[in-house]
Amino acid sequence: MNVAERRAEPTEGSTLGIVTQRLSIRGRVQGVGYRDAMRSEARRLGVTGWVRNRHDGSVEAVVQGPPEAVDALMNWVHRGPPLAMVLRVDVSPADGVFSQFDRAPTV
Repeated sequence: MNVAERRAEPTEGSTLGIVTQRLSIRGRVQGVGYRDAMRSEARRLGVTGWVRNRHDGSVEAVVQGPPEAVDALMNWVHRGPPLAMVLRVDVSPADGVFSQFDRAPTV
C-alpha cells in the first residue's frame, strides 16, 4: 500500500479536522518494543490515543490528531521499530476523545 492509500481521511468520529482511527497491526509486532516505540512516536507527533497487545498476537491502537500528524504516524506504523516485521495494518473509523497517548492493558 502506498502513502496516498494510507492517507488519513476524516471519519464520523472526527471533529473540526481531527481524525480518529482504529488500527489492527499484524506481523511480528509483539516482543519487539512496538507499543513503547509507537507511544514515543505518537507523542513526538502530537497524536493522542492508545496502543495495546492482543492475545491473538496483533497490536491494536486508536490514534487521534490532525490529519498530517496521523498520516505521519501511519507511515511509521507500517514500518514499526527495527525488530518488527509489519505484514498488515487494517484501519477503521473510531470514536473517543484522548488527551495523551497511552499504553493500554493486553486484551
